[in-house]
Amino acid sequence: MAALAVFFVLPPPAQAAAPPALPGDLTSTEVSFRGEGGLELRGSVISLPDAPAGRPGVVLVHGAGTGTPREKLLAEAVAFARQGLSVLVYDKRSVGYSTFERSYAQLATDALGAVETLRHQPGVDPAKVGIWGLSEGGWVAPIAATRTSDIAFVILVGANALNPLRQQAWAVAAGLRKAGAGGSLVDRAEPNLYRVIADGGLFPEPYHDPEPVIERLRQPVLGIWGVHDLLTPPRESPPLFAEALESSGNRRYTFRFFPGADHAAHLTPDGGVTRLPELAPGYAELVGTWVRDATSGRAPVAQVSGPEPQQASDTAGVPPTAWWESAGVQLLALVLFLVAFGGYPVVALVRRVRRGPDVALGRRIGRGPAVAPVKAARLASAGGLVAPVGGFAYLFYVVMTGGKLASPGPLVGDRPLLWLALQAVAVVTVVATVLTAVRWRRVTERGERVRLGVLVAGGVVFLPWALYWGLLLP
Repeated sequence: MAALAVFFVLPPPAQAAAPPALPGDLTSTEVSFRGEGGLELRGSVISLPDAPAGRPGVVLVHGAGTGTPREKLLAEAVAFARQGLSVLVYDKRSVGYSTFERSYAQLATDALGAVETLRHQPGVDPAKVGIWGLSEGGWVAPIAATRTSDIAFVILVGANALNPLRQQAWAVAAGLRKAGAGGSLVDRAEPNLYRVIADGGLFPEPYHDPEPVIERLRQPVLGIWGVHDLLTPPRESPPLFAEALESSGNRRYTFRFFPGADHAAHLTPDGGVTRLPELAPGYAELVGTWVRDATSGRAPVAQVSGPEPQQASDTAGVPPTAWWESAGVQLLALVLFLVAFGGYPVVALVRRVRRGPDVALGRRIGRGPAVAPVKAARLASAGGLVAPVGGFAYLFYVVMTGGKLASPGPLVGDRPLLWLALQAVAVVTVVATVLTAVRWRRVTERGERVRLGVLVAGGVVFLPWALYWGLLLP
């Protein structure tokens, strides 16, 4: 009964937000509607005050981000409203949506609530309301459009026809390459981390396949990409969209590539790194003209125009992990490293506390052979802890910031200095483990043999682990 109660209890309404400040030539009407699960969402319908009755309308669907406010898309809303459309822009949900949790189907239901609200606004022709989706919204908007015939058209900006995991791995790699980074960090460690994150359930909707959804679209589609898109592969996605639409007989699509524009079709002065507030010239006018044609039954047929997009590298498949590289095995390896490498100094500390400084160690295991094992073991212990902990910390920083085009730190050639340092630590760990193993047989004390044996075992596992993560690769 408790579970049923939780299932049927409606989430609390979203916190009311102040209406956005608009230019004086536009008017705004505040609206609210119910999204998935009965969640109350709030938005604004923006129009020209003298817009004619029977005008088209469009709902704007956000890109990725938790609780993104409607102001994030205000530039688009204002520009489209000035083209004679009524534009509904709303605050994105934060309930049930986070970095590690989201559902495109849920977001599509939210968008359908917005569409239904806009269809009933005064002056809007309910048969001429469409949906616009940016980035993540490019996965959400088609889902919504396949669920109802009430959506008259679909506009996609920076949209992706690949699965989210492949797109995100490419985007972070593209950002790192744009910053000048290369080598095993970009080619090996970054995609492997995404695979492990997805296997651990920390990457929502990793293998969502957009192509079957696109194939079910029956509405006219306008696809817009900036030539300098660094978040969606702008050369690969459009042909996949066209192929999916053509396969189901929908040839009412228009694809346009805008020069000097980024992922959101905003102007960029530096090849997609910096986004300016201004939309690409002609973008808003294209939307206005195309919507009027599409809602009048004159949608262009299979029209593609604009300069060729720039994509420095192709995407690569990001398949699910095998059992030996799964999140569970990676966690087990980390636990082993903590025990094997961390246990060595812990035991030394316990001995020191119990019976004073270990000055007799040389006599117990032989003064000559003792020095090398102790020094090598200390290096293996320290390196075996620093490389995994530091490596994962740095990799998580890279994947959280690389897609935002943040620098991976100082570079030596195309290698981040911190990554080179971690690689050096990994090499020292392997060499120190080998030296410890070679001289381990000379140790006679049972307790010390066990202690060093566990350390060597950790080093044996560390070698393939470091190769997998690229710490021992150029």
